[in-house]
Amino acid sequence: MNSIVSIIWRDVRQSYGSGGTWLPMIFYLSAATLFPFAVGPDHQLLLQTGGGILWIAALLATLLPLDRLIQPDLENGVYDQMIVRGLSDEMIAAARLVSHWLSFGPPLLLAAFLASGLMGLEGPSLGILLASLAIATPALAGLAVMIAALTAGLKGASVLGGLLMVPLAIPLLIFGAGSLSAQNNSALLFLAAISLLLVAITPFTAGAALRAVRE
Repeated sequence: MNSIVSIIWRDVRQSYGSGGTWLPMIFYLSAATLFPFAVGPDHQLLLQTGGGILWIAALLATLLPLDRLIQPDLENGVYDQMIVRGLSDEMIAAARLVSHWLSFGPPLLLAAFLASGLMGLEGPSLGILLASLAIATPALAGLAVMIAALTAGLKGASVLGGLLMVPLAIPLLIFGAGSLSAQNNSALLFLAAISLLLVAITPFTAGAALRAVRE
């Protein structure tokens, strides 16, 4: 357990220290800033479309750190050292999932809170937006870790990762953006179910991919 905690702490510290954590946040805020200029000052239009745009920006921001999640440590032999210390590939993938969410999820929620003011979202709409992103960010982090592990060592891994991740994340986008206009909590419940499924399978899928790359 101490080894897992140390790995998570190391990854989170590196992510925040290198500035990689803030790049998705800056991208997210930039996209939210540009959208009102594109559609004009129509407040009602911003209210109707703003939530969906913020969700699309969240999905695109997830693609930015893909090439830094697995490949650098794989090339430097860090994962081999972890295996020698007795950690399984699944445990390594689970630790990577937790550390990536800690360095990606909270900053994205903060960016969404700031960007919602540009879209005119407030009250219940803002609460639902933040709730849907809070539910979905672990799943987005899990997808990113899985895709990064599956494409590790391949040429053009970052481009290929983006092509793979976007269609896989569409169910999250549908129910996440749909929760803003739903009359009940059904969309959030479906979103939570998908998120739990992705988080549950991430250690096994990414772990198997890491094992295949090392072999």
